Amino acid sequence: MKKSFFIFGVLMTLMSFSIFGALSPNTVEGKTISLKMTSVWSAGIQLIEVDKHFVKLVNELAGGELKIKFFEGGALVPPFEVLDAVSKGTIDMGGDWGGYWAGKNMAFNIIGSHPMGLTATDYMTWVYQAGGFDLIQEAYGQYGIVCLPFGVHSSESGVRGHKPINSIADYKGLKVRMGGKIQGKTLKDLGGIQVMLAGSEVYQALEKGVIDACEYNIPTVDWNLGLQEVTEYWASPGWHAPSAIFGVMINKKVWDRFSEQQKAMLKTAATANFLWSYTYFDYNNIAATKKFLDKGIKLTRLSDKDMGKIQDIVNKHTLELCKKNPLFAKIAYSQYKFLKDFSQWRSISQPFSHGRNPKIPDLDVIKTYIK
Repeated sequence: MKKSFFIFGVLMTLMSFSIFGALSPNTVEGKTISLKMTSVWSAGIQLIEVDKHFVKLVNELAGGELKIKFFEGGALVPPFEVLDAVSKGTIDMGGDWGGYWAGKNMAFNIIGSHPMGLTATDYMTWVYQAGGFDLIQEAYGQYGIVCLPFGVHSSESGVRGHKPINSIADYKGLKVRMGGKIQGKTLKDLGGIQVMLAGSEVYQALEKGVIDACEYNIPTVDWNLGLQEVTEYWASPGWHAPSAIFGVMINKKVWDRFSEQQKAMLKTAATANFLWSYTYFDYNNIAATKKFLDKGIKLTRLSDKDMGKIQDIVNKHTLELCKKNPLFAKIAYSQYKFLKDFSQWRSISQPFSHGRNPKIPDLDVIKTYIK
């Protein structure tokens, strides 16, 4: 019996070493691969917690093989230059949100988030089961980057400002800080004026009346940014971003130097971080939402009829972009086909399922734009 327990103990120890890399050549020889990672988020923006938690996971799981040193956004390069820095190998890794690279290719915008598009749970299924992961690699691969989806949050708050928005007619003439090209085109069709501002500039712009309103992020991030101090109204829902996902960009040459075991560990850490971020942000939204309402912020909500009109506008601009950009079309087709395929089960399982079955653009038309 003692011999059996001894053998069992040895086997478990070897399995543990194998999982965490304790018997790898790098560790035995005392070598550690040191990596530098930065972010598009500065220390004052709560979204940086996605990056920091991922670094913590990898450093704990790597068993001494890998060691990531993290630098907050702006410490090494300006946030909007992170993709270029990772692409060139100036920095090994960088935490991102795809929408920031839409100027390079609009396909990044639909990867990061899309107005009236995928919810957080939709993104999870699309990324891990419906081909999204490979399409993300196709987009980032053009820049010599491997991108592991490693964060997500649910619907953004909506629009916060100085005037109530009870219907889409109330957007007319409003100067709104709003990110995203399709979001801006949609806002223009509603009569509003898109103003592009970095997150660090939003508070002051609202305070001085440079803009009438803004969308920024989810309740907990908005609260930490101090938007409750410079707005009186909160217009919901967040049609401009039903969700957003984030990724860790890794220089392809750096990635290729990792062992298969190290690559598997990084993918596993990213997947675990994806789930953690979803729960972290949604849980923190509970307290943040209460704080906004307790502060006296007045909440309004668009009608289903108005939301339907916004959906039609978004679909129109989505098809226009598909016509101009084959990769955008390829990703849009994949996302919308998933929504169509999922719609039957989602309808049957209501009200216990999640999200909604939106009116989607014509898939046959989108398909003609894919090369």
